[in-house]
Amino acid sequence: MRRYGPAALLLLTGGAVLRITLFGELYLRYVQAGLRPYLIVSGVALVLLGLVTAVLRHRTPGPHEDVHHEDVHHEDDDGHAGHAGHEGHSHGPAGPRVAWLLTLPALALLLFPPPALGSYSAGREAAQRAAQGVGAFPALPAGNPVELTVAEFSSRAIYDSGRSLNGRTVRLTGFVTHGDDGTWYVTRLVVTCCAADATTGKVEIRNADDDVLPADTWVTVTGTWRPKGSLGSDAAWPPVLDAATVTQVKQPADPYEKP
Repeated sequence: MRRYGPAALLLLTGGAVLRITLFGELYLRYVQAGLRPYLIVSGVALVLLGLVTAVLRHRTPGPHEDVHHEDVHHEDDDGHAGHAGHEGHSHGPAGPRVAWLLTLPALALLLFPPPALGSYSAGREAAQRAAQGVGAFPALPAGNPVELTVAEFSSRAIYDSGRSLNGRTVRLTGFVTHGDDGTWYVTRLVVTCCAADATTGKVEIRNADDDVLPADTWVTVTGTWRPKGSLGSDAAWPPVLDAATVTQVKQPADPYEKP
C-alpha cells in the first residue's frame, strides 16, 4: 500500500462508524442500542489514529525519495583511488497497489450502508426456539388488542400452560416471509448482541383478506391466536394467528427484537 494507504483506511473506517452512529440510527442494523457509546468511541479513535498516521507518514521520507551521502573514496590493493558513488541511494519496495482495494469495503459502508437483515437471512434459519420448558406465564396487560413482539407471542403460544392468549386480540409487527406451500409469515429477527447472532421468530398468518404481500414488506397484523399441536411440541411451531387486519407500515428504526 502506498504511503498514505493505512491512514486513508483508518479514516474511512472511522468515518463510516461515526456516520452510522452519530448521524442516525443505522447502527441498529448491526448491533443493539446499548453498544452505541462504544461504537462512537471506536470511530473517534480510528479517525484520530488515521490523522496521526497521515502526519507521521508526511514527515517520514518515502520509499522513492533519494537519500544522498558524500562520495566515499578508497584505495584498492594496487593503490588506485576509487569511490563508492552515492551510497545509500535507496528505492525501498513499495507495497502492491492492489492493497488499496482494502479501502473499498470501508468506503462502501460510508456511502452505501447495507439494509437490515430480512427474509433471506430468516429463510436460512432452522426452527430455533427458546430453550424453555412448558410453564405458566405472567398475565397479559388488560385491554385489546395487546401489543406483543413476535418472540413473546411465539413463546406464549408454544409453552404457556395457562393459555394466556385464549380470547385475546393481539397485534404483531414484522416483515413478510413466504413458505413453500403458499403460506406467509410475520417474521422478526431476534438479536442478542449484534446482527451476526440473529435468530428467527415467525408467526403464520391465516384468513388475511388482502393479497399476499411481497417478501420483506413490513406489516402490522391484528388477530387472534389459533392453537395447534401439543403444548411444547414441534407441531406447535410456528404458531398461527387468524388475521383481522393487515396494515403495511414503515420499517422501524430498530428492526430487531431483543430476547
